[in-house]
Amino acid sequence: MVRRMTREPRMRRVGNLEPVDVCLVLEGTYPYVAGGVSTWVHDLINAQSELTFHIVSLLPGTEPPERRYEMPDNVRGLNHVFLQQLPPGARWMIDLRKRLAGMEEALRAIQSEGDIFDLKRLMDELAKGEGRYGRRLLMNSRPAWEMLLRMYGKDMPEGSFLDYFWTWRSLLGGLFSVMLSPMPQAKVFHTISTGYAGLFAARAKLETGRPVLLTEHGIYTNERRIEIAMADWLYEGPSGSLGLDKPKRDLKDLWIDTFVAYSRCCYQACDEIITLYTGNQDLQRRDGADPGKLRIIPNGVDYERFSKIPREPHDRPTVALIGRVVPIKDIKTFIRSVAVLKQEVPDVLAWMMGPTEEDEDYYRECVQMVEHLELQDNFEFTGRVKLDEWLGRVDVMVLTSISEAQPLVILEGGAAGIPTVATDVGSCRDMLLGMPTEDPPLGRGGAITPLANPTETGRQLAALLKDPETMARAREAIRERVRLYYNKVEIDRIYRDLYETHMALPDRPEADRLPAPAGGESGGGSEMEAA
Repeated sequence: MVRRMTREPRMRRVGNLEPVDVCLVLEGTYPYVAGGVSTWVHDLINAQSELTFHIVSLLPGTEPPERRYEMPDNVRGLNHVFLQQLPPGARWMIDLRKRLAGMEEALRAIQSEGDIFDLKRLMDELAKGEGRYGRRLLMNSRPAWEMLLRMYGKDMPEGSFLDYFWTWRSLLGGLFSVMLSPMPQAKVFHTISTGYAGLFAARAKLETGRPVLLTEHGIYTNERRIEIAMADWLYEGPSGSLGLDKPKRDLKDLWIDTFVAYSRCCYQACDEIITLYTGNQDLQRRDGADPGKLRIIPNGVDYERFSKIPREPHDRPTVALIGRVVPIKDIKTFIRSVAVLKQEVPDVLAWMMGPTEEDEDYYRECVQMVEHLELQDNFEFTGRVKLDEWLGRVDVMVLTSISEAQPLVILEGGAAGIPTVATDVGSCRDMLLGMPTEDPPLGRGGAITPLANPTETGRQLAALLKDPETMARAREAIRERVRLYYNKVEIDRIYRDLYETHMALPDRPEADRLPAPAGGESGGGSEMEAA
């Protein structure tokens, strides 16, 4: 059940939390952000009601935001890891310079071509501190400053020192906050992304010897590459178009290389690497995933629930985009496509259904675009809604994202017999047009369009809305495809079998927690509570 919760008090530290069956490691999602991945996590926990869960939630800032979900009773604990918030730690250490020098090469490796062997080296050095390491020694001491200067001189001497300084503090602050956070007791650790969450899962494998699973909806490194490429706060160095050579490595390279290393550590720690469709596996292999560990488990939706939503009479042809109002969803292309569609279907009504507060500047820009295009009578930002109360009045759904994996909204709408016009991202093509192995072919359940193409999106929407026979065929095709291939009942059974298999495994001996090296080994802002 999704509902608005009051702000929580700051979490208190609690020791000796009870062991659980599964520890879910989540970055910036459940239970604080409404949306596809959070809904997937919430449904997963509810579906495995006989198992107990602990949640590790990695968050920016220093306080948890408002909860968007009421967590089920089988969630027995919640652990916040506030990125950039290290415990204070001791004020001094006699041999700190020597100890930091021992960490330095591991840190540099993790920020370039690093892997789980480098992570293990770092963990071993941190363990030697016997709980004394924290913000004072690792970030704010003179030996830490000297380490920063050495790393700058070795890795980016041609770049801006000021920019490197803040990047160094940000990257190491996030890394150390993950490394120094409390570790729950669980039979299986299951991370829903790589990145910082994947780094925590890799650490769990090395510390506990318990199995680690990864379900990667979107490829974390791909999404970070997009964000970093779009970032205007990262200096790239002089452009080759001016006749100057680009430095060998700039700050954007540093950020990307670091997150690729985190993904590699996670992949190497995992017992199984799950994603939603085959296209993602090419990206996973590129970032170091072992092909022998790869597995496909698609998203599933409650077909019985959504297929029972009745069609409701409504006066105007209606299209809807269900999602967060953020740049990666490319809401501006949706707005422009409505302007195109309005030329063919003047009385069209477009709903933007989803939270607007995550990026308030972007939301304001979208509102201004609606006004500029004179769509006030055709476009509405509804905010969060209960889908069951709205889907019966939607004729066609729209997805204009520039990056997705397997959007649940396409499947939820599809179970209700609503076709979708979507960009060619993730598994949208398979869901709407059918996989090559589909036998017999069910037909088109909507349309696929290029990225950032409002003209084609508007044209495809008009084609469905103006042709009742095409619309009827698309409704039937998408409904049947969801029933046959994306029914949550079967997906829940697969995950239950997966958990039971790995829960039954014995602890892995410390000597067996690292993968076999390829070509030889390479040389808290956190508090706990009972949920």
